[in-house]
Amino acid sequence: MKGESNQYVKILFRYYSDVLEEETVETMWALPIDPANGVYKLENIPFYGPSVASDDIVFAEFDATENMLTYRNTIKESGNSVVQVVIMNKEMLTNDVREIFEHLGCVSEKFHEGYFTMEVPAAINYKPIKDKLNELKRVGVIEYAEPCLSRLHRY
Repeated sequence: MKGESNQYVKILFRYYSDVLEEETVETMWALPIDPANGVYKLENIPFYGPSVASDDIVFAEFDATENMLTYRNTIKESGNSVVQVVIMNKEMLTNDVREIFEHLGCVSEKFHEGYFTMEVPAAINYKPIKDKLNELKRVGVIEYAEPCLSRLHRY
C-alpha cells in the first residue's frame, strides 16, 4: 500500500483472472473520497486482473452477500498501467528483476517468488519499459501481460 493510515478501507473485486484461469476474489486498499456516494481512490496495484490501477477513482458499495464494500465500476482512470511479470528463469530472483524496473520508474508488489505486478505511472514514457520487458522475454527471463494498459502507454 502506498501510505499507512487507519482511514483506508478494503474493497472487494470479483472477476475472472486470465492469469489463474478461474473466478478470483481480490481485495485492495482504497482511500475514501466521498464514501456517502461510494467514491474511492485505489491505493494498491492489483495482483491478478481487474482492469484497474492504483489511483483510479472507483465506485464501490456495500454488498450484503459479500459482507463488504464491493467494486462496481471505474469512475475515472488514473492513467497508470499495470504489468504482470512471471519469472521464467528460476536462476533469477524476483527482487532482482523488480529492481531493473524500479530504476525505470516503476513500483511493484511481489506476490511470491517468481511473480510480481508493477505499476507504470501515467507520467512515465512506457517505451523504455516495454523495450526492457521484450528484451527479458526474448532471452527467456520473463513472460508478461498488460491487463491494464493506459491509453497514455499504448503506441
